[in-house]
Amino acid sequence: MNSSSTVKNDDILLKLCHSVSHVLSSTSASHVSHAGMVQSISRTRLKPDLACFSIFDGGFSGLVVINFSAAAAIEIYRRYMLNMGMPETELAFSHTSDDVSNVMGELMNQILGGFIGKISKELQTSISQSQPKMLVINKELTISVDTNLDNAVARRVSFKTENNHIFYLEFAMDKTEFIRSADFEMDEEFDLDSLIETHGKAAQVNTAKSKDVLNDPNIKGIVVDDADDLLSELGL
Repeated sequence: MNSSSTVKNDDILLKLCHSVSHVLSSTSASHVSHAGMVQSISRTRLKPDLACFSIFDGGFSGLVVINFSAAAAIEIYRRYMLNMGMPETELAFSHTSDDVSNVMGELMNQILGGFIGKISKELQTSISQSQPKMLVINKELTISVDTNLDNAVARRVSFKTENNHIFYLEFAMDKTEFIRSADFEMDEEFDLDSLIETHGKAAQVNTAKSKDVLNDPNIKGIVVDDADDLLSELGL
């Protein structure tokens, strides 16, 4: 989020784009990126081949749609499942498979969960989301989604997978601004995975040092001498 005193729709959209890229990249062990350009659109639509959408409400209301091509959906699904340790022979090959829809729905849930958590914290507001819905859409069908928003702002951003397959995020929400007060201080963000990794490395270093101390004959001699002195003082 930018450091200016006002947070607008496109700032919130950028946070959502970061969440999409981060979740899909980390869960599929690949590189998913979004375009630097944002397209202004009149309304959101569910498009072929696999569309996922979710509604959110609370501090502000809106709709998130991700339209995956068949190739993009299958690539992300297969990379995700292989990263989870599933054998390749057990994976689906068609985007119409229920398994693909279930996985993409779970990833959408993770994307929105991370996005809403950060936005709620940074804007100090409460937002809830609906359960993501997946639809396999025929090539000849496009579904327009009426968001019932007052003065809605709609945007589209393109994303690219590691194998250069394209999919699109469409985002609509109330036109809004969050104005930061003079005494507002944002809590510092931290990456939980990095924190765990740092503490894990520190623990390994401490364990190695402990082993070196125990294996040092000079240290052992000092410990034994100190113990003998203590027993002598106690008359034992």
